[in-house]
Amino acid sequence: MTPTSAFSRCRPSSARPLHRWYRPFAGILAAVAIAAGLPSFAQASYAEREDARAFATEIASRHALDAGEIERALAGARHDPEVIRLITPPARKGARSWRSYRARFLDRTRIDGGLRFWREHTDTLARAERETGVPAEVIVAIIGVETIYGRNTGNFETLSTLATLAFDYPPRAELFRRELESLFLLAREQGRDPASYYGSFAGALGYPQFLPSSMRAYALDFDGNGSIDFDSDPLDAIGSVANYLRVHGWQPGAPVADRARLSPVTDAAGLVAAGIEPKLEPDLLADQGVTTADGRPAAAAATLVDLETPGAATEYWLGYRNFYVITRYNRSSFYAMSVFELAEALRLGKLVEEIRAERR
Repeated sequence: MTPTSAFSRCRPSSARPLHRWYRPFAGILAAVAIAAGLPSFAQASYAEREDARAFATEIASRHALDAGEIERALAGARHDPEVIRLITPPARKGARSWRSYRARFLDRTRIDGGLRFWREHTDTLARAERETGVPAEVIVAIIGVETIYGRNTGNFETLSTLATLAFDYPPRAELFRRELESLFLLAREQGRDPASYYGSFAGALGYPQFLPSSMRAYALDFDGNGSIDFDSDPLDAIGSVANYLRVHGWQPGAPVADRARLSPVTDAAGLVAAGIEPKLEPDLLADQGVTTADGRPAAAAATLVDLETPGAATEYWLGYRNFYVITRYNRSSFYAMSVFELAEALRLGKLVEEIRAERR
């Protein structure tokens, strides 16, 4: 048995280059860190650190892995200060702006690219919708919001990213240690080198930006070729996004959201404070003066979503169970609404294409 027997050392051709600037300047960064008096973890190999060795021993025991192999993999990981910089919330939070957020995702790049992506993968999207009940436009919209249909999947080495966050970012260390553990398990299951994965600065992978734990739990080999590939082929991503939403409770044929109308006496803040899960029954909302924009009662139990923009009137929406399911992908009402609105734009764009095709 060779030292690397549990993890294949053959990097797939789809693997992205290492987060480009880091390794060539590792020595310079270390020197700067020493001069600035920064903690020694910025220079030390993770395999030399007691916390990382304890982690290796723990997960090796739990999953019948070889602790030595894990330590050797961690020896190749590098502390990446850019990861810490990008994931750390700003010291001074700016005002929430729905219009600014929306403009990032409801643009011609994502709408035209989404329609093109839909045309290229019509059969796969139709099968995913048929098997899971999740509309094709919602699947396309999530992939569009996440990575512009695979264009921006990230070029951070995932092993170094997760090691940095697991051992050097205390606010969320517990979460990222679980993800680092999942990365080693995913690598074993896929026969890959743990260092062969590349993704975002938070460790998310490929077209759908699944964390390693989500990839293990929800990813599907949707094209049936015997492996799951999120890097170079969107077919598995299409099926996996649909499966993720299905498992989290997507209701086929049910609404996602309706624009809300509030009466002058509605306690909007109190209703919003009830939370993102749809627990406000239609009768309660009606009693509070909340209807849909055209005066109808809410279609089902809902959450009241406030979309704030400085200097503009707040938009209010009724978010139903499927809206909540989208927030399981990213726990933000802005995110879920951007997915919903992009999906609606894609659905209408597809309908226009079909009508024009019929008239030819």
